[in-house]
Amino acid sequence: MQKKPIINARRPIANTGVFRIEEMDLEFSNGQTRTFQRIVGTAQGAVMIIPMLDDETLLLTKEYAAGMERYELAFPKGHIEKGEEVLTAANREIQEEVGYAAHHLELLTSVSVAPGYLLHTTHIVLAQDLYPQRRPGDEPETIEVIPWKLRDMDELLTREDFTEARSIAALYLVRDRINRLTDQDGS
Repeated sequence: MQKKPIINARRPIANTGVFRIEEMDLEFSNGQTRTFQRIVGTAQGAVMIIPMLDDETLLLTKEYAAGMERYELAFPKGHIEKGEEVLTAANREIQEEVGYAAHHLELLTSVSVAPGYLLHTTHIVLAQDLYPQRRPGDEPETIEVIPWKLRDMDELLTREDFTEARSIAALYLVRDRINRLTDQDGS
């Protein structure tokens, strides 16, 4: 088992209010030293929610993605507020973004994105037994909500505007979960 490098120093480079950029002086177990830069997200992380309107219909959102400079289709997501639990944040976010709340929320997994330089965790949550409930959010414009049949997953994966890795991973997770449940029920 490899021994983690020793962190000899940390220096802040920038703070955007959402992310912090820092340098870390590392010493590896073989004596090599390197300076790494990393982006540090909020300590609480984020949630991505897979809202299931019924047994086969998922709700996606289409909103502007500044990083890609275009509108992207994805699952609803947002930051976890300080002191907020993961499932509470998930339920709040779907109320703000898709106008539904869920009676049943389940944490499927937690994922990292670009762990070599980004310290950020996204918790993927399945939301079922939805009911209409809207809360005001902080989005600059109304988010388009798009129902999508899970059986049309292959078509979704070929769309040029469905590229976010977390949403793609979440789509496979929910498909596999539904298939397992169907197999257990003998359907």
